[in-house]
Amino acid sequence: MIDHRAVIDSSAEIHETAIVGPYSIIGANVQIEAETWIGPHVVVRGPTRIGKRNKIYQFASIGDIPQDKKYGGEDTLLEIGNENVIREYTTINRGTVQGGGVTRMGDHNWIMAYVHIAHDCIVGHHTTFANNASLAGHATIGDYATLGGYALVAQFCSVGTYGFCSVASVIHKDVPPYVLVAGHMAKPVGINHVGLRRANFSEEVIRKLRNAYKLLYRQGLRFEDSVKELKRLAEKSSEVQIFLDFLENSSRGIIR
Repeated sequence: MIDHRAVIDSSAEIHETAIVGPYSIIGANVQIEAETWIGPHVVVRGPTRIGKRNKIYQFASIGDIPQDKKYGGEDTLLEIGNENVIREYTTINRGTVQGGGVTRMGDHNWIMAYVHIAHDCIVGHHTTFANNASLAGHATIGDYATLGGYALVAQFCSVGTYGFCSVASVIHKDVPPYVLVAGHMAKPVGINHVGLRRANFSEEVIRKLRNAYKLLYRQGLRFEDSVKELKRLAEKSSEVQIFLDFLENSSRGIIR
C-alpha cells in the first residue's frame, strides 16, 4: 500500500492497511495507523503519531519543527487522532518544550486547504477550519468549534465548544462556548444558534444559553456580577455550567 516512488525512513511504523501516495516523504519516528490515506507529495516528519482512517491531501506539511525561535532541536511531538480530513497545503507543527512538548488534534476534524496549526496547539473533536484559518502557538480549540476562512487565533487564546468565528475574524482573547464572534478585532454578536440547531440542541437549551449570553454581554453588568447571576442559571443547565466554567478558567480574558 506504499507507492514505490514514496520515500520512507526505516524507523517509520506504517500499518499494512495505510496508503502512502507517490513522492510523499515519511520521516523518522513517524507512526501511521490503520487505513490512513496519505496522498501524493505529502511530507510527514517525526516524532509524529497519526491515528486511523485519516485522509491527508497533497502538499500538506505534517509534524515539521515549530516556527519558534526558542526551539532547540528537541524531540517534541505531534499527535493526530482518528478520521480527520486534512486538505491541501495545510501545515501542522510539533510542540515546544516550553509549551508542554506536544501539538495535539483529536478526531473527526475537517481541516480545509492552507490552514496553519502552530506549535503546542490543542484541537478537540469535530471542529471545522475553513480555508486559510490559522492558529498561533498554544491556542486551544474546543469540540465542534468552527473557524471561518482567514480567521486568525492569537497565541494562548481559546475558542470554546460550539464557538463560531466568522470569516476573517481576528481572535485576540478567549471566545466563550456557544458564542459567535466576527470582525477585526473580533466582537461577540450572539449565540451560535444555527450551529446549535444543526447539532439538535433543544429550543429550551438554546433559550437558556441566550439568557446566559445576555447576562454577560447585554445587561451592562460588571464581569463579577455576571458570573454571580450565571451561577444561578447554571444550577438548572449543564450547558450554562460549561459556559460558566470557561469564563472562570479563562487566562486571557474573554472577547467583549
